[in-house]
Amino acid sequence: MRARILALSLLLLACNSQPGSHKLQQRVDSLEKQLNNAYKPGLGEFMSSIQVHHAKLYFAGRHANWKLADFEVHEIMEALEDSKTYAADRPETKLLPMLNPALDSINAAIAKKDTAAFNGAFVLFTAGCNHCHAAVHYEFNKVKIPAAPPFSNQDF
Repeated sequence: MRARILALSLLLLACNSQPGSHKLQQRVDSLEKQLNNAYKPGLGEFMSSIQVHHAKLYFAGRHANWKLADFEVHEIMEALEDSKTYAADRPETKLLPMLNPALDSINAAIAKKDTAAFNGAFVLFTAGCNHCHAAVHYEFNKVKIPAAPPFSNQDF
């Protein structure tokens, strides 16, 4: 039995010292370094994206463009999920679930094509953004109901 263990150990040692394994390890190390240095968006990039979709969502709902509203609310949800993934080291991302009830209400209003319910849910969502900002000491970054469309080249 000891002879088998010794033979197996020698075999494994020989495999690890083969010339190709050193090159393979160098390649792995190089790829890990590239991956660690790859661009990773910060939380601010996600929040800026959400701000644009927030405005577009508002005007889509205001004009009863329910397909566009559905698209925009899902873009917001995707950006929130991505921020949890790519900015997981930021404590702010732990509070993002506080927005889920408002997003659920927006989705329900869109499904019913109910403008009044949409307006109420949108106000709730905007307030949720501000509550989250205050909770993480970014209360100076106050979100409001948009006064004008963010883009003049989009038909809402």
